[in-house]
This record gives sequence, C-alpha cells and structure tokens, in this order.
Amino acid sequence: MLNYIWLGLILAAVLMGGATGHLKELTDGTFDSAQTAVMSVALKLIGIMALWLGIMRLAEKSGLVQVLARGLRPILRLLFPEVPADHPAMGAMVMNMAANMLGLGNSATGLGLRAMQRLERLNPHPGTASNAMCTFLAINTSSIQLIPATAVGILAAAGSTNPTAIIGTALVATSCAAVAAVIAVKFLERLPYFAIPADAATTGPEQAAETVPEEPEPIAPPPMRWWGSLLLAIFTACFIFWFVLDVFYPGTWGRPLPPGATGASPWVRAVSTASTMAIPFFISFISLYAFTRGVKVYEEFVEGAKDGFTVIIRIIPYLVAILVAVGMFRTAGGIDMVAHWLAPVLDRIGFPADLLPIVIVRPLSGGATTGLFTELVKAHGPDSFIARTAGTIMGSTETTFYVLAVYFGSVGIRRTRHAVLAGLTADLTGVVVSFILCKAVFGGA
Repeated sequence: MLNYIWLGLILAAVLMGGATGHLKELTDGTFDSAQTAVMSVALKLIGIMALWLGIMRLAEKSGLVQVLARGLRPILRLLFPEVPADHPAMGAMVMNMAANMLGLGNSATGLGLRAMQRLERLNPHPGTASNAMCTFLAINTSSIQLIPATAVGILAAAGSTNPTAIIGTALVATSCAAVAAVIAVKFLERLPYFAIPADAATTGPEQAAETVPEEPEPIAPPPMRWWGSLLLAIFTACFIFWFVLDVFYPGTWGRPLPPGATGASPWVRAVSTASTMAIPFFISFISLYAFTRGVKVYEEFVEGAKDGFTVIIRIIPYLVAILVAVGMFRTAGGIDMVAHWLAPVLDRIGFPADLLPIVIVRPLSGGATTGLFTELVKAHGPDSFIARTAGTIMGSTETTFYVLAVYFGSVGIRRTRHAVLAGLTADLTGVVVSFILCKAVFGGA
C-alpha cells in the first residue's frame, strides 16, 4: 500500500505543479525536503538514539526488561501472541508505550526502535513486516497520551483562559483511537490481501546479518543483594517525595513551579510533573538497578550507544523517501486542493472547513501540523471551538507516515502490509471522536 501512496503523492504533485506553472517551486521544495530529512531530522536523532539504546542495553543486561514483560504478560500475550512471553521485545515495548503516554517524544522513539530491533530478530521474513511489528506500529501511531503538551502550550501562549480544557477530550479521543487501531490491525492481518507474500524471504544467517545483527543470549545477572534493594527503595522514595511536593505543594522549599502549575488542577500538575521527572528517573533508576545487579554500567552503556549511528544511517533512505513525497505534494498545493474538494461535503455534517488542512496534514508532518494549529489559534482565538477541536485532534492523532518510515526503516522493512491502513484508521477515529466530543463539550460555535 505504501508503494501506491508514495507514487500517488509524487505524480499528483508533478501534475499539479505543471498545470499551475509552479515546477520551479516544486523542484526547490523537493531538494529542501531531502535536506530536511537528513540534516534537520536524522542527524538530530543520533545523540538521542545513542542515549536510549545505551540505557536499553543496561535494562536488558540487568534483567529489568524481562521483569516488566512478566508483569504485563497477560495483556501483552493477547496483543502479541507471536512473541515469546519472556522475550526482551516485550519489556522494550512496555517502556516505549509508557514513554509515549508521558509525551516524551524522541525519547519514546529511541525506546521504540530498540523494541523494533528485538521484533526483527523474531521475524522469519526479513524485509516484510510481521504481525507483531504491525500491531506495535498501530499502537504507536495511536498511542494514548495523557497530556497533549504541544497543543496546550500553544493555547496558553495565545492567552487562553483555560488551555487545559482539551486534556479531557484529547484523552478520550486518543483512547478511542488506540482501541480502533488494535481492532483494525487484528482484523486486517487475517485478510488474504495482507497475507505475507509467498515470495517473501525466509530468515537465514546471511539475511539476518543484513537486518539486525544477532547478539548472544544474555547471561542472567546475579540476584540483587539486600543493600541493592535498600538503595533502590531510598532512591525511588526521593522521587516520590519530590513528586508529591510539586503536585500538592508547588513552589514550597524554594522549588521552582512545575510547568503549567499555576492555576492548574492537581491532575494536570500530576501529569505535567510526571512528564518532567520521567526522563531523569528512567535514566538514573535503570542505571542504578543495573549497577546493583552487577552490570558494568559504563561499559555496557557505551556498547549499546554504538548502535545509535548505525540505526540512523539505516533510517535515512526511508525518511528521504517519505518527506520528499510529502513535501512535493504540499508545495504543489495538493493539500489545499483536497481540502477545497472535501469542504462542501463536510459542511453538510457541520465539520468546519478550517479544520480540513490540519486533518490532512497530521499523518504526514508534525511540524506542518503545529504551524497550521498556531495559525488557527491566531485566526479564531485560543478559546474558540475551532482551536479547541484542532488541539484535541493534535492530541489524539499521530504523524503516521513519519512513524512508519522511522520504525520500519530502522530494521529494513520494505513491505509494510496492513500497518499503514491500521494507522490511518486510528487517525480517522481520533478525528471523528475529537469532533463529536468537542461539539458536545464546547458547543460547536
């Protein structure tokens, strides 16, 4: 399916550019998109990838990933029946989902790429997405996010009287999108059209080496001693204490106010504080846990971080392919044209035409979506129905094609099977539910 979408975007862009006499602008936009894919996206991810791949290696070597997988085994077995219950991929996926819920952005991407590498080692058909990979991607493109921080921040900066009003609607909408994604991916994987092609390669030693290098089975670390448990308990208690202070007693003891703490409810402060503390806690707790299990933390971190550059190099061709096609289509005016065609139809059901560009762009580009949302807020006001609905849509949908390019590109997947359709189903569900909820809650004025 991605073959048809990619070719359709490029051909449509060229035809529209030729018809309107904007081929020069189209050419400039093509080169700009290619440069953006490498210089502004891929290269900026190298450090983040190295950091999180190093941390994930510590989690795996210490046995923490397996502990997480065992704790959520019943749910994970339903979602990923093809993955062994104690496989490291299970714990890696759990950490990625938790990071996504807290809105940790590129940090969640690093954890997700590690999970994808683990799933590729179980994939008997290199280059073709397995059912487990498609399910993981569908969950990622519809990941439940507790607070749509970007949208809330833009509304607050624009002077909204209640910028957090969209948190509830976004949470319900993104939850519905996640359910729709799981249902869609499980249904689609049973259809003959999305079956693994008969000519798909079967894993052999040479093919496995070309995708993700095999690692020796990890040696079980020694049991944690009493002093290790005590140290971890004290360390965790410190974070819990700081969390309680910032949520229920913000600004006490000379501590700075957490982001968004002023005038916010305890629930909003709790999620905001958890998001702020999450990365320092993840990095330090995992490192300390590994140390108490006898892992040589510095050496193992460096060994894991070495993969960061390799992963990004593998991703670049996929990023260039997706971002160039999307950039060409946008430069040629394709998005505006689609919005113009759909406006009369959606007007009949009361869907504002002003929201169409953000709905169309969202699966293609996160940066462009943010720009469109900022323009909507300026044009209609931060407390308008249009602005709040657009913010809810941003918080309940994902840049599906970017996610597919990065995650599948990291392990050399070319045949994406039903992952694209499942991700777009989640996006459509998020848009529909967002509109219905906001019309009911905010009045649709």
